[in-house]
Amino acid sequence: MNIEIHQPRLEALIEQRMASGQFESIEDLLLHTLEASPSEEEAEPPAKSPKEKKQNFSDFMLESPLHGSGLVIERIKDFPRPIDL
Repeated sequence: MNIEIHQPRLEALIEQRMASGQFESIEDLLLHTLEASPSEEEAEPPAKSPKEKKQNFSDFMLESPLHGSGLVIERIKDFPRPIDL
């Protein structure tokens, strides 16, 4: 396999790493770099844009880390206070 590098910045970075003596060959550098980067399955999902935020509290709670923890949240009915007339 032949790989062509067209970006001078990338070429300079490779030459800098090779000059440091940390890697014996470009293949070692590429192998180390690819093994250190997460694969698609391991990568975190991209952050949601403001337009994709949850629409209501129920959706938020269903996708929260506490979902399935047994935490019970109930709404207490708010009765009006008695007023003496």
